[in-house]
Amino acid sequence: MPSGKVKWYDTEKGFGFLSQDGGADVYVRSDALPEGVTTLKAGTKVEFGIAQGRRGDQALQVKLIDAPASVSRNQQNARRKSPEDMVLIVEDLIRLLDGVGEAYRHGRHPDRRAAQPVAKVLRALADELEL
Repeated sequence: MPSGKVKWYDTEKGFGFLSQDGGADVYVRSDALPEGVTTLKAGTKVEFGIAQGRRGDQALQVKLIDAPASVSRNQQNARRKSPEDMVLIVEDLIRLLDGVGEAYRHGRHPDRRAAQPVAKVLRALADELEL
C-alpha cells in the first residue's frame, strides 16, 4: 500500500493532495477519509490505495499513520491563566519578537540563545489560546 504525507487539505472544499513517498502527488477527496475524520492536517503520515481518476491518480481508503505534533501542548481540563498573567506573556513575546525581527532586518537568523526563549513563550501563548 502506498504511503506519504498530507501536502494540504481544504476542509471546506472537501479535497486536497497527498505527497506520495517516491512518487507524484495524489488527489484526495473527503469520501476517502476514514470514518469520523473530517479533515487532514498537513504533514500527517498516511497510507492509501490509488485509483486512476479522470485527472490522474486519486487516493482511496486513506489510513492515518502518524499525525504531526501540534504547536500547542494543550491538555484537556487545563485551567486558563488569568488575564493579568496573559498580559505579561504577550508583552514578553512582543519584546522578544522585536529582537528576532531586528536580526531578520539585518539579513540573518537569530542565534539559538535568542530563538529558544521566543519559542518557549510562543508555545505558552498557543497553549493558552487553544484552551
